[in-house]
Amino acid sequence: MDFLTSLALILLSSVVLGSIFRRIKLPPLLGMLLVGILLGPHLLNLIAPPILEVSASLRETALIIILTRAGLSLNLKDLKIVGRPAILLCMVPALAEIVGYMLFATLLIKTSLLESAIIGTVIAAVSPAVVVPRMIALQESGYGTLHAVPQMINAGSSMDDIFVIVAFTALVGMAKTGAFEFGIFWQVPVSIVLGIAVGAGVGSALVVFFRHVHTRDTVKIIVMISFAFLFVTLENAVGKYVPFSAMLAVVTVGVTYNAMDPIRSSRLSKKYEKIWVLAEIILFVLVGAAVDLTYVKKSGAIVAAVILLALLFRMGGVFLSLIKTPLTAKERLFVAIAYIPKATVQAALGAIPLAMGLGCGPIVLTAAVLSIIITAPLGAFAIDLTGHRLLSRTPAPSESENQEGSNR
Repeated sequence: MDFLTSLALILLSSVVLGSIFRRIKLPPLLGMLLVGILLGPHLLNLIAPPILEVSASLRETALIIILTRAGLSLNLKDLKIVGRPAILLCMVPALAEIVGYMLFATLLIKTSLLESAIIGTVIAAVSPAVVVPRMIALQESGYGTLHAVPQMINAGSSMDDIFVIVAFTALVGMAKTGAFEFGIFWQVPVSIVLGIAVGAGVGSALVVFFRHVHTRDTVKIIVMISFAFLFVTLENAVGKYVPFSAMLAVVTVGVTYNAMDPIRSSRLSKKYEKIWVLAEIILFVLVGAAVDLTYVKKSGAIVAAVILLALLFRMGGVFLSLIKTPLTAKERLFVAIAYIPKATVQAALGAIPLAMGLGCGPIVLTAAVLSIIITAPLGAFAIDLTGHRLLSRTPAPSESENQEGSNR
């Protein structure tokens, strides 16, 4: 099948199946994942080879879009308002889940400690695609706003993704040597500091530049994406000599832009949402196409069990983060439920170890896909089912005034 016919088939099938899944109250990305599995080389083999050949680059581009959106939508004021719990939610649940994988994957799947940690970093990120729209809807309806629960979850989940991606990058670097090298950990803080510094510098420069040079928002997005590509090139060029996190720089550009110019940042974020419509299809279809169904059939059950066991560790990490907060027991349970869904980061990272030729590549990809299939619908259903039951509703000021008027 030629390139254009294959691309048309991917897009049309994804739109149709995505719409079907949306109608039955499931995340549309599951339909896109199914399209990739069905059309991929392990089943119908209807995806043109040129598309599969650039699959890694396309997935990396989708990851850049994910991180830029996360940066533009991350309001540092929310972290300050919510305080310590939001900051802890950025890392403690993910760390707890990674520990769960290091325990259960090592025991049950028989992967090495390092390979188990890599699986954990791929799976540990929460999915903004599933969580954020639901939190915004609850916030607008007044549910959980007394203790800023939706804001806390949105802020924590965005930073959670960033933390996990940085950890994944460090562990994959170790995997090239085949064993834990604790001396490499000095590179992590250096890469974080340099990534933040470069991203903040570029973000500040872009804000100042666009204040003086008026261009369309589309042009601004092209410029931001171009700098993101340059960050990746820079990391590849200097990574052997100076630790540098390109992905953290990408996020920091968005965060800086949002902090310095929130109005334009909001407009750009909405533009990115439109770009994401296409990027999401490409990302999930290509991940589905990379799945080896024979391997899933062989190891799927035990991997699914490990995923569910590690989720318990994650929920424990959420409860630990919320110690000594004013949240009620029901609100804490809801936060733990909201941290269940996984999708976008897993799709972006899942195939990287396989593309790098690492021995754990097939099991990492299998775990990533199964985590999406299991937790995305489970988390979406659970959030929708419990949001109005576990969170108290605070009436908007206009509602309160209307209520007082009727009482009179």
